Amino acid sequence: MTEELDKDGLPRLPAVAGNGVVVESLPGLARVAATAAINTTGWGLRTTARNWRRVGRAATSRDEAVALIREVGSVVGTVGEIARQVADGVPVGTALLKAGEQLGGAPATRSPGSDNGRVIGGEVVAVRSTSLRERGQELLEKSRDVWATDNRHPAFDRILDDLAPDEARILVMLLKNGPQPSVDIRTGGPIGMVSSQLVAPGLNMIGARAGLRYLDQVPSYLNNLFRLGLVWFSREPLHDHLEYQVLEAQPEVLAAMHSVKFAKVVRRSVHLTPFGEEFCRQALVDERIATSHDLPEHHAPPEIDSD
Repeated sequence: MTEELDKDGLPRLPAVAGNGVVVESLPGLARVAATAAINTTGWGLRTTARNWRRVGRAATSRDEAVALIREVGSVVGTVGEIARQVADGVPVGTALLKAGEQLGGAPATRSPGSDNGRVIGGEVVAVRSTSLRERGQELLEKSRDVWATDNRHPAFDRILDDLAPDEARILVMLLKNGPQPSVDIRTGGPIGMVSSQLVAPGLNMIGARAGLRYLDQVPSYLNNLFRLGLVWFSREPLHDHLEYQVLEAQPEVLAAMHSVKFAKVVRRSVHLTPFGEEFCRQALVDERIATSHDLPEHHAPPEIDSD
């Protein structure tokens, strides 16, 4: 028996009452997987006839429906993954397309010598690329969506991949304890008044206060957090001078001061940025802490300067 094909060359799905397709009669999970596969064809993805027949059999066979969903679930997390994406602000169509792409075959790889195709299930298929302008228009459309409730910055997911465990502890400590004191040790005395040289920059107690595992990595940690836009270094000191008295009594600071004949201490501070504070509230602490009114305030310093 020859299968009837649609205009895209795909096996035509059997119709059901009400001029619907077999998708409408599928069990709940199978319906989502089948809908994802069908919507994906609009982006140029071509699934095999065997997969379409499986979707058809899932309409009447519970075992086939369960097997189909398990296969999809191993890659995209089935409905839970789709629901999570939608809850995070991803358009429903986009979430279904991602699920359908996984349903269509193995992870896609670029075909040799081609920038317009991918190899899926051993077959080269065309994949529609999205231009920067199209992505920008989609972003603006989402900004006009008055029903959208997701306020999470899209960079937060990528930032988590760029953080060391100790760096996460630094951020939580800054969120809970507020800005931290930092000092530079420079040459002083009569010569220092004319030409002061830096002896030891950015000495602080952040590592000890955050309970870090690798205390010697604190300068690298702070550099990375600054690179990610989560902290900044201010030339302004904190208002509480007792904080500096404790810091200036630390062995590391005393050693730097005693390394030169005349030394002077320049007081500075380390702050969370507003972006870093929001990241901590959404990613690193539980909701009870994130919504607490007892956390210290994190105002932006009067300047952004890493010197």
